[in-house]
Amino acid sequence: MQATIQYIEKELENHYPKLEVQGFERLIFESVCGWRYTDQILNKNEKLSLPEIKKVETIVQRLKTYEPLQYILGETEFYGLNLKVNSSVLIPRPETEELVQWIIEDNSLNSPRILDVGTGSGCIALALKKQIKNATVSGIDISESALEVAKQNAIQNKLEVSFFQSNILNWEHYNWNNFDLIVSNPPYVREMEKQEMQSNVLEHEPENALFVSNQNPLIFYERIVEFAQKYLIEQGKLFFEINEYLSAEMCNLLEHKGFVDIELRKDIKDKNRMLFCRKKK
Repeated sequence: MQATIQYIEKELENHYPKLEVQGFERLIFESVCGWRYTDQILNKNEKLSLPEIKKVETIVQRLKTYEPLQYILGETEFYGLNLKVNSSVLIPRPETEELVQWIIEDNSLNSPRILDVGTGSGCIALALKKQIKNATVSGIDISESALEVAKQNAIQNKLEVSFFQSNILNWEHYNWNNFDLIVSNPPYVREMEKQEMQSNVLEHEPENALFVSNQNPLIFYERIVEFAQKYLIEQGKLFFEINEYLSAEMCNLLEHKGFVDIELRKDIKDKNRMLFCRKKK
């Protein structure tokens, strides 16, 4: 194992910070050898088999092209769930876990009806179903390939969530039930902000799940809010993950549409990232 660690660090030293490489090592050994971190400490003097070494070498070579490790391994962890991921879905972020935590802490209903708009891998919908046992949870996405991933994740985690294809921008064309809570982490990165993003995100993660035009960056929020005006119950709740640079515009949008109790929260990096509001009586 020590020789393999040295190989990984030597190959990646000019590509990633040392701490990030060490994080890669833990995930690589867990995936290739099935060793959790404690096992890795106990097995530090063990030699890997030739097939295991070949797997590590393949992973390292792909990492050198800046392909995200989660896509290489085909999985990631989110709010205690093990989720399949591929290039059809965004890799779930820690900030989104913070949004899920807020929803769980805020929930006072025993059996809320929840809709996750733009579900992607299903991470939000599945985490909420796991934590709010009696909730009826649905997730929608425009991408068929993303929904296939979400459905696989529901089966893998033994969680009953309904996933179906829908374009929220044309929500009037579908039949809907009413909901107690709607949550969404829609595309919100403006084209002008691409330069701030890392190349591994730009080159590998799905653009249609990330970017909006500079001219109409709140298009998804506007349509979701209009949808909520019709299908969210009175006093129902809306939760959003948002663009940190557009928090004031988001608050103005919600106030203009008649929503109340608007609350903005910062994420762990002290950026305006989450927003809550309630549908007026």
